[in-house]
Amino acid sequence: MARVSTPQKTEFEKTPGWLDWYAGPSTPRFRLPAGAVDAHCHVFGPGEEFPFAPERKYTPCDASKEQLYALRDHLGFARNVIVQATCHGADNSAMVDAIQSSGGKARGVATVRPGVAQDELQRLHDAGVRGVRFNFVKRLVDVLPMDGLQKVADQIGPLGWHIVI
Repeated sequence: MARVSTPQKTEFEKTPGWLDWYAGPSTPRFRLPAGAVDAHCHVFGPGEEFPFAPERKYTPCDASKEQLYALRDHLGFARNVIVQATCHGADNSAMVDAIQSSGGKARGVATVRPGVAQDELQRLHDAGVRGVRFNFVKRLVDVLPMDGLQKVADQIGPLGWHIVI
């Protein structure tokens, strides 16, 4: 019996349902309250600087920190909570880079693996991370995080972080 080869995703292959970056959002019809926070947003790549995880379920178009800040300002938000995108796996580099260059206008939510070192959690905390994400959406992850959730929760408790499920 002949084997059928499954094509491998390349770094920038458009996956089904791909949405290209839309650079011209309309002006909001109302003004947000002063101090409003976009409480769940992402940065994607740029892929050359922050490669996407091999285990990702989708490959997005690049959506840089500069684009995120421009959108934040255009929509009238004062701050962002940048949540680690599943396409970057547990490599929080793109999210941390965005937080650190936000001029104090962003905090982050990281993805960590069970067994993460306490010094890595402290490094993320020092960078502005204040929570962890456990993703149970099967179309976005292969492994559901039930087994590691309590251990990570115990580790982040002293940091005062929250958990996003």
